[in-house]
Amino acid sequence: MSLNIIVLAKQVPDTRNVGKDAMKEDGTINRAALPAIFNPEDLNALEQALRLKDANPGSTITLLTMGLPRASEIIREAMYRGADTGVVLTDRVLGGADTLATSYSLAQAVKKFGNYDIILGGRQAIDGDTAQVGPQIAEKLGLPQVTYAEEILELKDGYVVVKRRLESGVETVKCPLPCVVTVNGSAAECRPRNAKLIQKYKYAVSPSEVEKLDDAQKALVEARPYLKLQEWNAAYVEADLNQVGLAGSPTKVKAIENVVFTAKESRRLENNDEQIEELIQELIANHTIG
Repeated sequence: MSLNIIVLAKQVPDTRNVGKDAMKEDGTINRAALPAIFNPEDLNALEQALRLKDANPGSTITLLTMGLPRASEIIREAMYRGADTGVVLTDRVLGGADTLATSYSLAQAVKKFGNYDIILGGRQAIDGDTAQVGPQIAEKLGLPQVTYAEEILELKDGYVVVKRRLESGVETVKCPLPCVVTVNGSAAECRPRNAKLIQKYKYAVSPSEVEKLDDAQKALVEARPYLKLQEWNAAYVEADLNQVGLAGSPTKVKAIENVVFTAKESRRLENNDEQIEELIQELIANHTIG
């Protein structure tokens, strides 16, 4: 049984390197000024997709991402691990989107694929931490959804069986296809890059990147169609411009403030049981603990 698998992924700012230029005056993220990485939980989702591909010969994995043209970097990263191709949904009018506008734009792009069996994505992105986009896409497409997935246990006969990791334990659910599955960071880590796939796909480029290649590289891309990544814009996915970008985003950021937590008072203790016991009794007495 061959599957058409879509993996939703996002190129996100590396939150370990957020500086003073991280935000624009309008409250949106200044992505061009920040180092970018593959969203971690989207890599977990990619691994589940790769396992489905391994178990179902002839299956294809297409990575779909929305962002700046440079987001094609994560498509190549996915292809180095076993994905087949990818699409960058990029357009100036899509910039500044909140989760509602983002999910609408991505849902419109998914409709362009037409035939698909399952859509996988990370539970949430580290630049927003909302966990809203995946479920919103499912709602807009009218598809069933499984959230907090930790492992896809089985896929056959038009159903997928998924193990979910919840706060109170583990749940196993059966869901009809096609569906949307969002994957936890507790799922298996994504496999490393494959050396042969790096050699095969290192010149895979989107239309925006072709001009940066030399003549020999351009000729190589032209001779090998699998190296051509796709770029779609709002018009191609037939998006309503009132529902994308800032125009379609009811969430507005009014202000950004850096908060540094400092202790109101501190006390230095000697390394002995008596002082530690006195502190514990004091904390219990003022109801800080206990």
